[in-house]
Amino acid sequence: MNDSRRRRTAAASCLAVTGALLAAGCGGEAASSSTETTSLKGTPVKVMVWTPEDTQGSAQPGVRLTAQAYEKWINANGGIKGGPLKVLTCNEKNDPDEAEKCAQQAVAEKVVAVVGSYSLAGDRYMPILEKAGIPYLGGTGVSAAEFSNPLSFPVNGGTPVVFAAHGEQLVEEGCKKISGVRYDVAAAETVARFLAVGVTAAGGTAPKDLKVPVTATDLAPQVAAATQDSDCVDVILGTHSDLFVTSYVQSGAKTKLGSVVGNLTPQLAESTGGASSPLEGSAITGYYPPTSDPAWKDFLEATKGEKEIDPTNGANGTTWVAFKVFTEAVKKLPTISSKALVQELDTTSGIDTGGLTPPLTWSESTALPIKGLNRIHNTTATELTIRDGKIEWAKPGSTFVDVRKVLTAMSAG
Repeated sequence: MNDSRRRRTAAASCLAVTGALLAAGCGGEAASSSTETTSLKGTPVKVMVWTPEDTQGSAQPGVRLTAQAYEKWINANGGIKGGPLKVLTCNEKNDPDEAEKCAQQAVAEKVVAVVGSYSLAGDRYMPILEKAGIPYLGGTGVSAAEFSNPLSFPVNGGTPVVFAAHGEQLVEEGCKKISGVRYDVAAAETVARFLAVGVTAAGGTAPKDLKVPVTATDLAPQVAAATQDSDCVDVILGTHSDLFVTSYVQSGAKTKLGSVVGNLTPQLAESTGGASSPLEGSAITGYYPPTSDPAWKDFLEATKGEKEIDPTNGANGTTWVAFKVFTEAVKKLPTISSKALVQELDTTSGIDTGGLTPPLTWSESTALPIKGLNRIHNTTATELTIRDGKIEWAKPGSTFVDVRKVLTAMSAG
């Protein structure tokens, strides 16, 4: 890829990625569904999933593929209340107008819910879904509306939770002087803010905030600035974290690295030496257990052989969790409808995700008491690391950590 094209792609991607860190064919074409056949005779349960594909920036085809893998898997295991799950898909193309058309399609198709989707345009699609009474269940948490609209039911805590937890993890692992490297866009300022909240809550000093121009392809200056007088560097560049790592390797620096899941990936570790990679031992904070955890058994079974589905991709994992929640919730309904599903989600005492999250609720009593983030109910994260080139638990016996008190104290302050 030539430099000019890489700069355009990096700019588009980082804007989408940092937008995603806030709070991983439709648009005039008929939504499509999986072509899988099923012998189930009950009433089909129709849902929709949308995600950007065939576009620069935050393309997430794995979200659609994960949804379709779940459809095939659940239908092979009895379906939902004896009927087949039918997944309609929509390509929102990283375009707010197209995302709006996806929502209109969901209304026209009378789907029970939109499940496990990815779109930055929550301010455009959520009002349409809300008016129609269609819940948005387990979106990837990439738009502010997902954390404020009463018809949104996120399964994780988005940026506030994962970055606050990450700040705490860095301090717990001995980081005393931290540099955070992020793109010079407004959304990334939010990321840096929550990282600092976690660091200071754990007794550390607020990180040095280093900004990267969105058009940069050589990050040697940022590597030099980040590793000078710091014992840990937090790389917050999304899918372009490889730019930093490339310059980091070339510099010969030995400063410990860290990030939230999706930045420093197993693929990046493999390309830089596997078990001998400079990413080995990096502090990684996620929403869920590592894929080696038994809780992911069904997901790995359902997606086995699907090379286009990266099981370590947080957007794909969130989609699987969202469909598990949907299935568990609708099993309890006498008659499956959007209205009944919303009522069930609003009043449930806890939906079991098989260990992928703590039991999930969305009652008023479990809401995070922060304006604009009041749809965040799951305030837990997981402390991970890169070990032998793979993402694993940071320590034996690790489990979920909860940063509700940290975020609540920040709001009160």
